Amino acid sequence: MAAARGCPPAGCGDRALAELLLEFSRAQYRAKDGGGAAAAKVDRIERRCLELFGRDYRYSVISNAHGEVCAHYPRHIVLLERDAGVGRDPFESTVQVGKLQDLINRSKMARCRGRFVCPVILYKGKHICRSATLAGWGELYGRTGYNYIFSGGSDDAWADAEDISEEDSALRNADSQLFDKVRGHDIKLLRYLSVRYICDLMVENKKVKFGLNVTSSEKVDKAQRYADFTLLSIPYPGCEFFKDYKDRDYTAEGLIFNWKQDYVDAPLSIPVSLTQSLNIDWSEYQSWDLVQQTQNYLKLLISIINSDDDSGLLVHCISGWDRTPLFISLLRLSLWADGLIHASLEPSEILYLTVAYDWFLFGHMLVDRLSKGEEIFFFCFNFLKHITSEEFSAVKSQRRKSLPPGFTLEEICMLKQRDRGSTTSLSSDFSLGMESSPGAAGSFTYEAVELMPAGAQAQAAWRKSCASSPQAVLWSRAQQSEDRLPSAGMVEVKSSSSSSSTHSDNFLRIGSSPLEVPRSRLVSASDRESRLEEVRSSFLASYSRTIGLKAVPPSPSGAIGGLLEQFVRGVGLRGSSTL
Repeated sequence: MAAARGCPPAGCGDRALAELLLEFSRAQYRAKDGGGAAAAKVDRIERRCLELFGRDYRYSVISNAHGEVCAHYPRHIVLLERDAGVGRDPFESTVQVGKLQDLINRSKMARCRGRFVCPVILYKGKHICRSATLAGWGELYGRTGYNYIFSGGSDDAWADAEDISEEDSALRNADSQLFDKVRGHDIKLLRYLSVRYICDLMVENKKVKFGLNVTSSEKVDKAQRYADFTLLSIPYPGCEFFKDYKDRDYTAEGLIFNWKQDYVDAPLSIPVSLTQSLNIDWSEYQSWDLVQQTQNYLKLLISIINSDDDSGLLVHCISGWDRTPLFISLLRLSLWADGLIHASLEPSEILYLTVAYDWFLFGHMLVDRLSKGEEIFFFCFNFLKHITSEEFSAVKSQRRKSLPPGFTLEEICMLKQRDRGSTTSLSSDFSLGMESSPGAAGSFTYEAVELMPAGAQAQAAWRKSCASSPQAVLWSRAQQSEDRLPSAGMVEVKSSSSSSSTHSDNFLRIGSSPLEVPRSRLVSASDRESRLEEVRSSFLASYSRTIGLKAVPPSPSGAIGGLLEQFVRGVGLRGSSTL
C-alpha cells in the first residue's frame, strides 16, 4: 500500500507512446515475468502510469509484484481514493485498501483465470470496475493443472468445465457448497465496492468448448446468488469478429455480427428503467452494425454511471482482456473529454495512460491478436471519431436537462458574468439557481440549473445585447493558485505550454458571489470533439510508425485500402494526389 508521492516522470509525448506500442506488440505482459530488459521497460511504463494517476488523484497501490494476486494484472494495482486537489472531496471513496486486498485474496478464485473484480475508474465517488466472467467447476478444483491447456491465447480461452457427472449427488452438493463459498466472497467484494450494475458482454450464457461448459456468468447462476444486483446482458462480438473488421479495410460501418450462429444464446436483456431516457429501440440490436452497436452500448454505460444513485459498475466479457478494455478505455476517454476525470492530463497523456493501464498491463494479448488479424485494439481508438458529439457527453444530462427552451449553458454563464454584482439585473429577467457538485477528478459540473425566463422578448433582447460585446468567462490555469492548493506530498499540476490543448487548459469561473465555484470546467461540444480527435490522431500516427496496418488485397482499381492510405498520407510518406 502506498499513496501517490510525486513519482518522477518517465517520458511523455509521441516518443513514449511509440516505445509503449513497440513493447506491447513484441511481448505479452505477465506480472510474474521478472528480470531482464523487458522487466525494466515494464517498470518504466508502470511508473509513468502512477505519475499520471497522481496528477489528479490520491491513490493506494495493491502490490502484485510477482503475479501473486493475478498473473496478468498490473504489478501495481491502483485504487483511486479521491481528488488530489481539494481539501474535502464529497465524492471521496470509502474503500480501504487493506480490507479490499483481503476481499480480493478471498474472492479471486470465483472468476475466470483469477481476474477478480478490480476498480479502475473513479467517477463521482463511484467505482467503475472490470473483471473476467465467473469461473467454472474445473478451474475452481484445478486452476494450476489442466485449465490452460486448450487456451490457445484467445478471448474465448478455456477456463475449465463447470458441470461434471449428474449422477453423483454427493459431488453435486460439494460443488454447491464450493460455489456458495467462492461466489459468496465475490459478492462481498462487489458490495464493498458498492457495485450494483453488472454488464455482461458475453454472447453466450456459458462458454462451451468440446461439448463442455467452460465458464459461467452471473445471469445463469443456478442458485441466483447475484439476484440482488442489476444484471445487464449486452452481448457484443468477441475478438474473432474484428478480423472481419480488418478484412473490410478497417471499416466498421455496415459490418453486422451473425447472431444466428449456434453458440450465440445470450439475448440482450436490460431493465426497462435503464433504457427509458436513451431513445434507443433495443429490439433492433441484431440489425445494428458495429458502429451503432458500440455507440449504443457506450451510451447505456454512460447513462448508468451518470444516474443519481451512488452505485458502481462492473463490465466484463469472458477473460476480460478484449471486449472489456474496449469499453473501459472508451469510458475513460469519453469522461476525460468532458473534463470529468483526469482533468489535468493532456491528450497525449490520457492516451498513454489508457493504452498502458487499460490494455497492456491488464493483459490484452496484442501479439496474438495481430497475428490473427483480430484488431480490436486498433478499433477502439479509431472508433473515437464516432463518439465526439454531445450525445455521448456525460455532462449533457447534468448541465442541460433543466435549461429552458432557447438557452444554452454557455449563454447562462455569460449572463452571470455580465451581471455579477448586480442582483437586480439578474433577478429582473430570471430566477437562477445553480447547485455545484465536484466530479471525481475535482472538476465541477452543474447538476441543477433552473431558469424561469420572463419571455421570448427578454431572451431575444439579452442575446442582442451580448452579440455586440460577448463577455469572456474563461480563466487560464495560471489562476490555479487561487482555485487549487495541492495537498502536501502530492504531484503538483503544472501549466502546459502546449498550444494543441488550449481548450483543456481553461477553467470557467463564475463571478464573485455565493454561486462561485472554484476550479470548475465546462467542456463544450466542440472542445469534446477536438480533444477526442487529438487523441485519435496521436494514436494513428504512433500506430502507423510502430505497428502499422496490414494491407488488404487491392481493389480492382489497384488503389490501396482507404484507411491505410490515410495513414500513409498522414505521416507524410505519400502525397495526397498519389494512389
